Amino acid sequence: MSSQAVYSLAGVSKQYEGPIETVSVLSNVNLHVDSGESIAIHGASGSGKTTLLHIMGTLDTLSAGSAKFCGRDMAALNQRERARMRNDEIGFVFQFHHLLPEFSAVENVAMPGLIAGTNSDEIYDRAREALIRVGLEHRLSHKVTTLSGGERQRAAIARAVLMRPAVILADEPTGSLDEKTGQMVGELLASLNEEMGTTLVVVTHNNELACMMQRRLELRSGELYAEH
Repeated sequence: MSSQAVYSLAGVSKQYEGPIETVSVLSNVNLHVDSGESIAIHGASGSGKTTLLHIMGTLDTLSAGSAKFCGRDMAALNQRERARMRNDEIGFVFQFHHLLPEFSAVENVAMPGLIAGTNSDEIYDRAREALIRVGLEHRLSHKVTTLSGGERQRAAIARAVLMRPAVILADEPTGSLDEKTGQMVGELLASLNEEMGTTLVVVTHNNELACMMQRRLELRSGELYAEH
């Protein structure tokens, strides 16, 4: 990966038009994320954390300002280009794993590669490697409905790293897990960042998870502050 910034956000604002008034969610957010960094963004419910992460993942659009991903203006991308970026270059981990229940763990993890049209033999090899990396070598062929909550989230992390993305965006990745399992998932994300050099941006209410990241930021009333 090049030394170019993964994200460069300047003056990013987001408003939603309501039936009576315009609601401001983000206000003049500036954020620079270097390759290989791990960053935690936390704040109260409604502070705009998920909206910011969705803008960074091209799942939402900004109202004002500029947002660049690996030097590319995200607002200039068309729908197909945004979809390709989400599949190939950005790994997502959500609070709920969003695995397909009718498929096995390895089939779920392989999905982004199959969607991208990568050779199926190669992509299944990579899917197995990713599952082994997250400690699920004994669950490769198991339907995801037979996995525990922690195992499902580890499978979701394996899926997120399959395409060797520039960044993993994690939205409350421990939010649905018990404390012990959440600790394990947080340590796994931190180790993947350290071992693979994959940039990691996490939004979380979990202070212990936030403390595992190299840099911590806080969103308050739609504005982003460095935490000292």
